[in-house]
Order: sequence, then structure tokens, then C-alpha cells
Amino acid sequence: MPKGSIPGERYSPTQPYSTGMPVIGADPLSERRMWGVSMFDQLWCRVAFRKLRYEGDMTPPSLEGTLQWPGFYGGMNWGSASVNRTNDYLIVNDIRLAQILRLVPRAETDRILGEPKVEGGAGHDGINPQAGAPYGALLTGFMSPLGVPCQNPPFGTMTAIDLKTRAIVWQKPLGTTQDTGPLGIKTHLRIPIGTPTLSGALTTGSGLIFYTGTTDYYLRAIDVRTGKELLAKRMPVGGQATPMTFVSPKTKKQYVVVTAGGARQSLDRGDLVIAYKLPD
Repeated sequence: MPKGSIPGERYSPTQPYSTGMPVIGADPLSERRMWGVSMFDQLWCRVAFRKLRYEGDMTPPSLEGTLQWPGFYGGMNWGSASVNRTNDYLIVNDIRLAQILRLVPRAETDRILGEPKVEGGAGHDGINPQAGAPYGALLTGFMSPLGVPCQNPPFGTMTAIDLKTRAIVWQKPLGTTQDTGPLGIKTHLRIPIGTPTLSGALTTGSGLIFYTGTTDYYLRAIDVRTGKELLAKRMPVGGQATPMTFVSPKTKKQYVVVTAGGARQSLDRGDLVIAYKLPD
């Protein structure tokens, strides 16, 4: 494993890796994988990549700036995975966003923490105090000046893994650019580039996957056997929570219920609980 240069830190010469299951969305980065919506931000990202320290997924934090990949939002996220018991498929969604991690000496960290707070921001980005440690941690997204991820898409996928063979059955980009875009401007184009995904998936015994955690505002129904999108129902705002389902004891109809509070990094917010009745 690569060694760090922070005084007083201890660095292990080895690290364990899990085996026997597929690795999702963690292929090593390279300058060739730097991407942009124009040749200018692609060039910017390539230069930035060369300036950052990156020696694989166990590259330790540094004072100069370390490229963290997978980033601190994922691969998999807090929504976790879902198991379809009918065919023993594990359903996994992931986030593919690189981040920059820079250690900040204690005095500078305290100075930054004492400055007036700026409203907004993106999730965990910014200074993290690490109280009691000699360094704070400054986290920023590895983004181009246009606000587009520097590494190539997809930025989120859904994967089905056969738990009997431990092999990938299918893997597809999840989400479109309809409600996102450069400089935070919505493209209004349903380009299936694959967006970062939050929350988990709901799978049903009949072989459907329901999902809302993309950055575009849709409830999706997906065929668990093939990954084919069967339904994309537009919601007023995005969702970040795992859907649930129930059968009404009175009508015997099945419903899928979602909460729609707004997709991460979106200015569109809501406080909705929406129930959709499934066809007979």
C-alpha cells in the first residue's frame, strides 16, 4: 500500500480486500478517464488530475490534496442493497463521484470554522473539524469549473448480482440529465448518462424493482431479470428514500409509497408522501 507523509501517522504496508463478489464502480482512475462537456473543462480536469496524489483506492490523505476514489459518497450508500428472493438476485445501486481530500492543520481548520457560514453547499463538502486531532479534513468534489464531474460517466448505476454464481447478471446507468446540468442549469434532456444515486431499491416477489433515488424526478419500475425500465413516473420533486409497498386489507390493491423531499443538490424541495396504485 502507498505510504503517506503526515508526521506522526502510522501507515500499514498492507490492506485487506474482499474477494468472491464483483467490484462495483471502483475501476482505477486514469488521466484518460478525465471527461468534460467541452474540451476546455476536460483539459482542466486532466491538469487537476496530474496535480493530485492518486495511487489507487488506498491512497492516504495528504496536505497537498489526495484524490479519493471511490469517493466518500459511495460506491454503495446508506440506502443499502435489496435481495429479490424469487431468483436470489442482489440489487445494488452506486454513486461514482471522485472527491478531493486535503488535510488542514489545526490552526487553519479552527480559523475556517470560525468564519461565517455560507448557506448551501453540497452534502459533506467543506471543512470537517476532526476535533482533538492535529488536522481537519477539507472535502471537495472533483468537479470541472462547469460543475460537472471530472471522471467519465456513468455517475451511478444499478446492478443485479446472482447470489448463487456471484456474477453480474446486468448493470445499467440509472438516471438522466433532465434535472441537472453544467453550472447547475437543468438541461431538460433525458440523456441516460447515469446520475449519482441515493437511497435503496425495493424489489417485489413478482420481479419488479422500484427506485426514486436518482437526481432526476422519477419513480422507476425495472424488470429484475433484465434491467429493462418498464415505467418512469414523473414526480413533482426528487426523492432520496427507499420506496415501500403494501396491500390494502380493504381493497386488496397493492400500492407503492414514496417520499419526495427533493433530490440532493437540487434547489427544488417538497414535503410529499405519494402513494401509487399498481395495476390489477
